Amino acid sequence: MTTIAPPVPEAPPSGARYRHYIRFFSSLKALVKRRELILALAERDLRARYKQANFGFAWSLITPIALMVVFSLFLKRVANIDTGVDVTGRSIPYPLFTYIGLLPWTLFSASVSNGGQALIMNVPILKKVACPREVFPLATVVVATVDMILATVALAVLFIIYGFVPHGTSYWVPMILMVQFAFTIGIVLIVSSAMVYVRDLRHALPLFLQLGLFATPVAYGMETVPPSIREIYGYVNPLAPVIDGYRRTVLLGLPPDWQTFLPAAGSSIAVLVLGYLLFKKLETGIADVA
Repeated sequence: MTTIAPPVPEAPPSGARYRHYIRFFSSLKALVKRRELILALAERDLRARYKQANFGFAWSLITPIALMVVFSLFLKRVANIDTGVDVTGRSIPYPLFTYIGLLPWTLFSASVSNGGQALIMNVPILKKVACPREVFPLATVVVATVDMILATVALAVLFIIYGFVPHGTSYWVPMILMVQFAFTIGIVLIVSSAMVYVRDLRHALPLFLQLGLFATPVAYGMETVPPSIREIYGYVNPLAPVIDGYRRTVLLGLPPDWQTFLPAAGSSIAVLVLGYLLFKKLETGIADVA
């Protein structure tokens, strides 16, 4: 008597499938516990970058200064950019105007450029060390922050050269800085996790960043953006109100433009949360795919 074998199901029952649940707060807690690893990776990257360079940490200043010189010599004259006047009626020198915009842009650009490839470049460590995967892109943000702090020295020199003193409204800067970091870290997490699965991003990213430099009011003012779309623009590109906020508080003696800054703050927090959730969703296959 022959026994008929039961049919083999095409897929396991839904209840037996592996499901990756994202535990937001426990993941954050694990990340905080491994903060020393973030700092150790950042120190390693800094040493590797500047150890054999003749100019060492001076390269942190050279990039924004070079862009400031180019913008001042060519773009300012061609476009006749209005830098505005502060509350005392004094005109803002263009090198100061553009350099204070280049500092946050350089931090964002360096973080996304290097952080996007952080997982791919650290595959050997990824496969051997059990740790939250986000420590690798976050370490690149720390490196970019160190570069920005060093580059701020040149800003202080510019203030002295032009005899310009930052206004008392500069106390808004820490709040603006938090919005900037929220947006930057969110984008870095999204790009770094997506690049593991979509390698074309590695080639497209430099182009996106170059286009972003001109789509963001770094070399020109927020006034160039038509008033009717500034609020939407703040949602889409939070860096624009952030840069405008630095200029208004430090150079003009005014508070941030809340009509554009608040949408930028909300958008940045949303990008940070969504970026972290996306990263945790994709991290299970990162070691295998990378």
